[in-house]
Amino acid sequence: MNLHDLKPAPESRRKRKRVGRGTGSGMGKTAGRGSAGYGARAGAGGHLYRQGGNLPFFRKLPFKRGFTNFNKIYYTEVNVDQLEALFDAGTVVTPEVLVTAGFQKSINDGPFVLLARGEVSKAFTVQTHRVSAEAKRKIEAAGGTVELLPLE
Repeated sequence: MNLHDLKPAPESRRKRKRVGRGTGSGMGKTAGRGSAGYGARAGAGGHLYRQGGNLPFFRKLPFKRGFTNFNKIYYTEVNVDQLEALFDAGTVVTPEVLVTAGFQKSINDGPFVLLARGEVSKAFTVQTHRVSAEAKRKIEAAGGTVELLPLE
């Protein structure tokens, strides 16, 4: 047996019944829908989640509340102890450098925020979009500087 010999079992595949093709066909005039009522109308059946007079299922669910703010900015968090571990003293830490270090996949994945977890003893020049007050104090106490970048 070859692939070109394969075919469905006899009568396992029926032709679609063509309705509304004249009274002689037995499925003419009303095309099997009856003569009146909701089911006879074009577009009958309601929308996808309609349940007659019942409260639709998706409206019963408790977690369908609130909304998603599409303008929310998601920052990638970087802590000072991570800078201490990854970079040498005197390094200019920019978003591009952080992307190459593996904090994000792409520079387009969003802005960075510098947070204050851990200690820092090396002097860095950090260019970031946002910084906590404590992180800025730690960087400057170690002899570094913090420059804020505008959000695009």
